[in-house]
Amino acid sequence: MKHSSNFFKKIMQLLTVLVVGFVGGVAGTYLTNPSPKQSTTTTTTAGKTVPTSYKNTTSTSEAVDKVKNAVVSVITYAETNKQGFLFGNDNADSSQQVASEGSGVIYKKEGKYAYLVTNTHVINGASKVDIRLADGKKVAGDIVGTDVYSDISVVRISSEEVDTVAEFGDSDNLTVGETAIAIGSPLGSDYANTVTQGIVSSLNRTVSLRAEDGQAISTQAIQTDTAINPGNSGGPLINIQGQVIGINSSKIATDGQNSVEGLGFAIPANDVQNIIKQLEENGSVIRPALGIQMIDMSHITSSDLARLNLPDKIRNGVIVRSAQTGMPAEGKLEKYDVITKIDDQEISSTTDLQSALYKHSIGDEISITLYRNGKEKTVSITLTKSTQDLS
Repeated sequence: MKHSSNFFKKIMQLLTVLVVGFVGGVAGTYLTNPSPKQSTTTTTTAGKTVPTSYKNTTSTSEAVDKVKNAVVSVITYAETNKQGFLFGNDNADSSQQVASEGSGVIYKKEGKYAYLVTNTHVINGASKVDIRLADGKKVAGDIVGTDVYSDISVVRISSEEVDTVAEFGDSDNLTVGETAIAIGSPLGSDYANTVTQGIVSSLNRTVSLRAEDGQAISTQAIQTDTAINPGNSGGPLINIQGQVIGINSSKIATDGQNSVEGLGFAIPANDVQNIIKQLEENGSVIRPALGIQMIDMSHITSSDLARLNLPDKIRNGVIVRSAQTGMPAEGKLEKYDVITKIDDQEISSTTDLQSALYKHSIGDEISITLYRNGKEKTVSITLTKSTQDLS
């Protein structure tokens, strides 16, 4: 009896293990395989399998949705003379043809007008400007003001067709590595509303270019690897919250020998807001001027550098070549002075000097640190003249 009892217990234990294993297997199968409601496919009564449709959204698509309808294409026209086929110049007719296409973003709607920002190099020399809205409609644009140095311009359009206005973010709070999204019209309005994504690659990159008329364009720019192509100029660079953090302006495609990818630049939103405010009010930006001709210390020969008798620690700066009569620098700065600092900002190049100077307004006083005959000196100059007074 004792043996049979033990045998019976062993049989029950074995059955228990089998039952538990079966139940566990069923439960595992249920948990690892979705129920019919969770399945990515739906089976019809006819036995056919039909795929379930999904509309995916991400933080990027949500950011784009906030601003995309405020992004526009900027189409410029130039005057052209068409000659008659039979009578040449006797039948000439003046007309307009598309000169260039770029991008822009609407930032304000006020009364019967809406205002958009774009790059100056997009509209420079245009005889007429049309704005293609996000829905494809074209409206006439009226140039409010332009600024070559910052490469920022403002265009005004009728507010009737405008429903969405972009919001500016704080470009002083950007983080290297955060998401950056560009929206615009690469290669023109045929590719309007194109979205590309990357990151903020670096901050405060000095980008110096020359406008078609020879004037300097200088920006302490946001660098991004977001794809930017001709036609993206003037369009917004946005963050993951859908705020405009910069206006796309340029890219480096080659260094003269090698092709380059992922080097795009945008004008920071805080700088843009300062410029567009002045353009709306005055049609131009009034900047203070010292009235000097200058050259970067890095551009002179070693023999000329030795004649400046500078301390060994001074490796960069701006050399004064001359001071214009009647301008603030007259009597304050002398030929061969080497400027190394304006207020608390280190000056290594003419671009640095312009950047520091243009942060001020007419009437401000600035402190300039310089070396004259090898000795450090500080002078104070009141900015009483503007760039419009330069000869």
